[in-house]
Parts: sequence; C-alpha cells; structure tokens
Amino acid sequence: MASRALILGARSAISLALARELAEAGWDLVLAARRAHELEPTAADIRLRCGGEVFLQEFDALNFEGHAALAQAIQHNAGDFDLAIAVFGYMGDQLAVRSDTEEMQRTLSTNFVGAAVILAHLANYLETRPGNCGIIGISSVAGDRGRQSNYFYGAAKAGLSSYLQGLRNRLAPSNVHVMTVKPGFVDTPMTEGLEGLFLVASPQRVATDILRAYGRRQDVLYTPWFWRYIMGLIRIIPESLFKRLKL
Repeated sequence: MASRALILGARSAISLALARELAEAGWDLVLAARRAHELEPTAADIRLRCGGEVFLQEFDALNFEGHAALAQAIQHNAGDFDLAIAVFGYMGDQLAVRSDTEEMQRTLSTNFVGAAVILAHLANYLETRPGNCGIIGISSVAGDRGRQSNYFYGAAKAGLSSYLQGLRNRLAPSNVHVMTVKPGFVDTPMTEGLEGLFLVASPQRVATDILRAYGRRQDVLYTPWFWRYIMGLIRIIPESLFKRLKL
C-alpha cells in the first residue's frame, strides 16, 4: 500500500510543486483547501501522469470548529495518511495591518493559531499510526527576527517555529518526525508586487529541498540553503543598531 500525504493549503504554488513531486515518488495525496473542488483539474492531471490516488478535502484554517474532525473525515473519504504538510499562510497588506484590526487578526490567526490548532489535532492522530509518520510545517525566515516591514507576519511565523520545536520535542520518542521549514523569498502570488525582494527561489526548488530534507529526517530546513547564513548574520546585529535599520 502506498503512503499517503495530506497537504493543507493545497492551492499554493509550493503545495502544487510538493504534490507533483510526492506523486512522482509514489505517494497518494489528499489536497485540502478552501473551495477544494476547484483543484479537480490539478488532481486529474496528477492521477493521469503519476497513476496514484488524489483526493480533495475541504479545509479552512480559520474554521476552528472543523479542525478536530478533519483527520476522521479524511479517513472516511480517503483512508489513513502518514504525512501532514501545513503550507497555508497569509501575507496581507503590511501597511494596513498596522491599524486594521481585522487584518491583524487574519494575519496572526492564519499564520500561527490556525496552523497550531490543526497540527495539534493531526499530531494526536499520527501518534497512533504504525510506522514512520511525519509533520512538515512551513514557517519563514521572517520569524527569525522582527522587522518593521512585516512584523505581524514575522511574529506569527516566529510563534509557529517555536510551536513546531515544542511539538518535535514532544513527539521525538514516538514514530512522528516534525520538520520546520523556513523559506526565504519564493516566487508565489503571495509575494507578487512586494518591494525589496532578492534571491527569489522557485516553488519547485523549495519543494525539492523540503522532500530531500524530510527524507533525511532533518529538524529545521532553510531553503534555499544560503538563508541560514543570511539570517544568522541578521540575528547577530546588535539591537541598538538593528532598530535604526529599515528592513
């Protein structure tokens, strides 16, 4: 029986690249997203090209009432799964978020609270599964240090990174491996039009890095690799100087 991966936020460019790579490697898939039915052409293409099973599942990161029942719903519709990948996120308007309460709440809830709650429920499910299972959480280099240009988004991603670290610690004695992914700038609709982008990676490059690192059971992945060193330098800038920089 093939392994099955659940991709949360399956409409994103990174998600679609991950889905194709996993399918090519022999995985069956559950693509979970809002308006999941719109992914049927993508699912049909993957089935045709790779021959595996692809199921669609409705999922909204902000519909907290539905989180606890998601694993059971997937079991009923598609069967058991061995890997959960949380890819969803929300960048939003970084000027509006300073004063718009709804934008603040959406940014924090999507990028941290929604991810933490759904992964808590999925962790409980995966912990009961036999064999090697895993959770991959897509955080961001933005969480490594707060910057004026995106500190709401960065704060949420910092919280997610800390949460995944704690979840990894909790699940280390079990069969569930938890990996934190910290991408730099990626060429996706979420970053389109943003100023100051550099060293922008393709979704395919990021997906390849993620699956290679997961295969090695890596704990934390910076992708592309050089962001580990860029963020290392940014973290050691003294606060007295850093607070004067426009980043």
